[in-house]
Amino acid sequence: MRHAYLPLALGLGIAASGIAMPGMAAAEDRPTPRITVVGEGETAASPDMAILSLSVLREADTARAALDANNKAMAAVIDAMKKAGIADRDLQTSGLSIDPRYSTVKHDSKTQEESKIIGYRVVNTLTVRVRDLDKLGAVIDSSVSLGVNQGGGITFTNDDMSKPMQEARKNAMEDAIARARTLTEAAGVKTGKIIEISEQSYRPMPRPMAMKARSFAAAAEDAVPVQAGENTYHATVTVTFEIEQ
Repeated sequence: MRHAYLPLALGLGIAASGIAMPGMAAAEDRPTPRITVVGEGETAASPDMAILSLSVLREADTARAALDANNKAMAAVIDAMKKAGIADRDLQTSGLSIDPRYSTVKHDSKTQEESKIIGYRVVNTLTVRVRDLDKLGAVIDSSVSLGVNQGGGITFTNDDMSKPMQEARKNAMEDAIARARTLTEAAGVKTGKIIEISEQSYRPMPRPMAMKARSFAAAAEDAVPVQAGENTYHATVTVTFEIEQ
């Protein structure tokens, strides 16, 4: 007679477990309260290197003549850079263009105009890394005296940017943690563990420097005054925290 109750007991056990499982699943599916904040940080560092963009422009009646004149001037510039102590690894050709020059001709007997090639223009651009900033003004002067005569740019940077970037990231993370704590304390809850972190970094942008032939020719008598200032490195982090009730 005792065996007659066994199937009923097993049935009750299965039914009981079936009732508990949906409740457990609902608890597991419940989303964890969280907060997402954005932290910002920056740090300043004195630059120890300058990157110059120097261009030589020459014009002539033929492409060959324009290129030959440009090659001669650029070769003199590169040679002067090496004599000034600029290493081969810090000299790089970053652009070369050969373009025809046109003139519009209008015929007396016709109203139609036509373009005619009247010469050629060659531009050769050299990127130079100057690691000794004390030589920067003299390097610019020398390049202009030897043939650089078209626009370029100057960028003050740091040879090793990892240290200032690490400091900016730390400052951004500290800012994110402080913001999260301020918000959760105001809401009467606590900041829990970190769920997710994403980061964006911003390095100093190039500073444009006008390089016109007339102004540089006038400045070639004396060293170009240059102020390196400081570079500011920025970092932004987005951090998601759990909220503890």
